[in-house]
Amino acid sequence: MQNNKKSPKNNPNNFFNQNPLITFAIFSVVVILLFKALVGENSSMEGQTGSKRTQQVSYSEFKELVSNKTLNKVEIGQTFIRAKSTDGTLYTTRIVKGDTELVKELDKQGIDYSGFSETNWFTEMFGWLFPFLIIMALWMFFAGRMQKSMGNGILGMGGSKNMVNSEKPKTKFDDVAGVEEAKEEVQEIVDFLKHPGRYVEIGAKIPKGVLLVGSPGTGKTLLAKAVAGEADVPFFSVTGSSFIEMFVGVGAARVRDLFEQAKKDSPSIIFIDEIDAIGKSRAAGGMMGGNDEREQTLNQLLSEMDGFGTDTPVIILAATNRPETLDQALMRPGRFDRQVLVDKPDFEGRIKILKVHTKGVKMDDDVELEEVARLTAGLAGADLANVVNEAALLAGRKNQKTVKQQDLFESVERALAGLAKKSRRINPKEKKIVAYHESGHALLAETTKGAKQVSKVSIVPRGLAALGYTLNKPEEDKFMMQRHELWAEVDVLLGGRAAEQVFIGEISTGAGNDLERATDIIKSMVQTYGMTDVAGLMVMEKSRQSFLGPQGGSSREYSDKLAQDADEFIKASLDEHYKAVVARLEEYRGAIEDMVKLLYKKENITGEEVRNIILDFEKENGIESKVQEHINEIEDELKEDASMSEKESKVDEQ
Repeated sequence: MQNNKKSPKNNPNNFFNQNPLITFAIFSVVVILLFKALVGENSSMEGQTGSKRTQQVSYSEFKELVSNKTLNKVEIGQTFIRAKSTDGTLYTTRIVKGDTELVKELDKQGIDYSGFSETNWFTEMFGWLFPFLIIMALWMFFAGRMQKSMGNGILGMGGSKNMVNSEKPKTKFDDVAGVEEAKEEVQEIVDFLKHPGRYVEIGAKIPKGVLLVGSPGTGKTLLAKAVAGEADVPFFSVTGSSFIEMFVGVGAARVRDLFEQAKKDSPSIIFIDEIDAIGKSRAAGGMMGGNDEREQTLNQLLSEMDGFGTDTPVIILAATNRPETLDQALMRPGRFDRQVLVDKPDFEGRIKILKVHTKGVKMDDDVELEEVARLTAGLAGADLANVVNEAALLAGRKNQKTVKQQDLFESVERALAGLAKKSRRINPKEKKIVAYHESGHALLAETTKGAKQVSKVSIVPRGLAALGYTLNKPEEDKFMMQRHELWAEVDVLLGGRAAEQVFIGEISTGAGNDLERATDIIKSMVQTYGMTDVAGLMVMEKSRQSFLGPQGGSSREYSDKLAQDADEFIKASLDEHYKAVVARLEEYRGAIEDMVKLLYKKENITGEEVRNIILDFEKENGIESKVQEHINEIEDELKEDASMSEKESKVDEQ
């Protein structure tokens, strides 16, 4: 049987093979030291006499030999003395510095003496060469380190083998849930990679590049891996930032190398994550001076995408959450000519994602993933995976055998409101303020048409600064809001501040964020949505929109008079709604007091408990039930949504 084990001599990872100059320097030093130790001290007299008897004596013994005239020749060096006796024996001894009597004694006894140099031409030459050898060894060492960190070639510039992760992923489309439309869009990419001839024969041109667009955590990278896994082709993944180095031209060389590797292993997929790192628009003025390297890298990427034909079985996938910043040359047909939206999952999608992530987790029989999905509207796939993992950790901490429904609910709270700060003790006065504040939010949420229902009210501090919180989650996903729903949200936000005024008699700083959000909502209704009479249908401010929403900054394109009218409307609207909220709280004073008592007792109450308290109060006081009206409104919307889903299912079946 053939032995494939590499010997140390042939092993390319051996230190001495990788550093030949250092090896030579070490070898030279060892040889010189041995030469000096074995030969240097007695080479002169041994050459003269051929004797091999050498004795090392003390200085006092040496002086005694001189006095007895036993020696006939003495050689004095810088650090030691050597002498030859009349019988041919060699003696050596160390010099005692400051002794001037030795030479006088030698003259007295008539012994021949002379000086000698303890060095020779070889050691002197090495003394000159050794510093240069050390400098060259250090240079080779650091050059090798740079080559490892940067790739191959001169100083590693141009190599991409170390920065590219090449693999054949095992991920399949079944492992990707909640993005069904995106999977359908990339399905033909898989088919092309499996059967390229089918498309070439018919004359179809498969997209060269597919840009996956979506918020962070929605599964763009996972979907790209699934495409490669389904097609069973090599998957070259790299991040956009890894192309950029301090040396100009490195990024472009790495792009060339990456595409060469992909073509050699075709059919294959190149995946560039966070492509906005190199693909930002050149027209924005962001590529000047020190950023010239990014522009060269982008130009090389554009030319490489043009460099292979539509029949070349290499597909480029890229991911970004900021498509509005990309250069238009990247987005034109022939390059990234298809954009696939990988959006946050809807209700059904969240259920599928939760089922995927709970496959390897022992779940209790009472777990209803539908309830968890209903509470997690707006969360991405990565958030849902974290929710399941946090629930499993909570169950393990409690020494449970399975994950229960309550563990999942607690995990959802962590994701939405932050970690509970049970160790943070607030004084009774602040606790009272927080209880009334959160009860005010909850009451307005349950008695205002268009508001989001309450799922939980708590006076346990969570997150960085929240001393309490009210969780409001919609029963179904909403992609737009009507005007009455925006006004309802303003009322709910003002409910906390109003409750402090009505029940405490003094306001606090706790409502600062609520007032800011309420102001922003009304401002958007005036300036952006055209929902007021102040500016009518005119848009007062054009925000710099991105995929994730407004990114700040705006250009003012309206008169000072209109700005003053808008400010006056916002202030008047806040005052008007605040008065209405105060009146609502006065009307439901008893319900608020009952809510606060229960909060003091339990610290956490559910939305169902909040609704029961208000319903009981309305019944006792003969008030027309606003809570029941709100519940009926939500139920009607759910029925309508279910009816539409049923009709769509029938159409799909046909």
